[in-house]
Amino acid sequence: MIFKLPQDIGVMSGAILYIKDDLKISKIQEEILIGTLNVCSLIGSLLSGKTSDLIGRRYTIVLAAITFFAGALVMGLAPSYPFLIAGRVVAGIGVGYSLMIAPLYTAEISPAMTRGFMSSLPEVFITIGILIGYVVNYAFSGISNNWNWRIMLLLAAVPAVGVGLGVIVMPESPRWLVMKKRLSEAKTVLVKTSETEEEAEVRLGEITRAWELHESSNFAGKSVWKELLWRPTPATRRILIAAVGINFFMQASGNDAVIYYLPAVFDAAGIKKKKQLFGINVIMGTAKATFVMISALFLDKYGRRPLLLLGTVGMVVSLSTLGLGSMFLEHSAHKPNWAIVVSVIAVCADVSFFSIGLGPITWVYSSEIFPMRLRAQGTSLAVSVNRLVSGVVSMTFLTISTKISFGGMFFMLAGIMMVATVFFFFIMPETKGKNLEDIGKLFEDKKTSDEGEEMS
Repeated sequence: MIFKLPQDIGVMSGAILYIKDDLKISKIQEEILIGTLNVCSLIGSLLSGKTSDLIGRRYTIVLAAITFFAGALVMGLAPSYPFLIAGRVVAGIGVGYSLMIAPLYTAEISPAMTRGFMSSLPEVFITIGILIGYVVNYAFSGISNNWNWRIMLLLAAVPAVGVGLGVIVMPESPRWLVMKKRLSEAKTVLVKTSETEEEAEVRLGEITRAWELHESSNFAGKSVWKELLWRPTPATRRILIAAVGINFFMQASGNDAVIYYLPAVFDAAGIKKKKQLFGINVIMGTAKATFVMISALFLDKYGRRPLLLLGTVGMVVSLSTLGLGSMFLEHSAHKPNWAIVVSVIAVCADVSFFSIGLGPITWVYSSEIFPMRLRAQGTSLAVSVNRLVSGVVSMTFLTISTKISFGGMFFMLAGIMMVATVFFFFIMPETKGKNLEDIGKLFEDKKTSDEGEEMS
């Protein structure tokens, strides 16, 4: 469902090399071109919560696919830089919709014991899409400069068609159906996604009770945004801090920017041939795809916290090593092969640890911790922060690196990951194996939670 974003990340990291040559754009224009999609995805992510509550999760996925498809066509056929920017704007809105709705839909339709695996599948497809993008770049690198980048960008529209058609056979979210009082349809979906009909009955009962509790509460009929931002309960405030925090650190890690600008990093390190740069991208993409699949398989066994903390600690070490390697290469006239190899290994390690922790777990955690009445718009708000930070990092990465060097930039990202590790250790409770309707209790005061259990 969010195959569209990785295709863009993977393809654009290579296409930009040819766009610069063909359209003669400056470094600032390059940053704007890369960052526009991320900034404009903020629009889609902000609108996606209300949209998915109104028209349903399935049709929001269709809307995301159509929007990205239109943007990809405009980009691939763009006669000039302004048209290319326009295509990025449209595609960005579609990306914003898809980044919010894909993990939300998956979390709402999955049983508790496999929700970690199922909700991490969007990140698995992200990494596979990035890898395919790298392979496409490598395959079309020999074509003339004014055609290769256009073919690369047009091919990014293909997955959007597949997603749009795939929705035909996808069921609607049972929790959305309960919100709309379509209980018989919700039960039909739960029967299909449960091992037995008895399990489906139990899940339907839990979902229905959670929604009835909301309708009988003081919050019934009130604005979701008011409940989230204006007068949140202590538990809601903690949930919001956790969701916004993990989305902030996901993009503040610089992972997207590293992928987008990796050719520029290694070009500065002395690797000038585009075919070699694309080859390094393929190696990195393979490592990233391998480790995100390992993470997805073990999320429901070991839990979210251990893998998240392992990933961030590993990123601190990897980014520090990459910073050292980059600084050595920047100050070395001969560019020794061993330093280049160390830097390549450090990049692969960085994206691999990201794929173990922050990559999949951000989407899993964001989509499962909000209560049902707040889930769509709460996740929408958290993903909006994700897209805003991604846009800022993408549009400033080269400029800051010019001021403090690539090595200095990687050391700064390592410092941010150290702060993230502390945040996750103290703020993020374990959600493994919990029903969506029970996760909110993890964020309540212990005293309040104990009183609630005694009353029940």
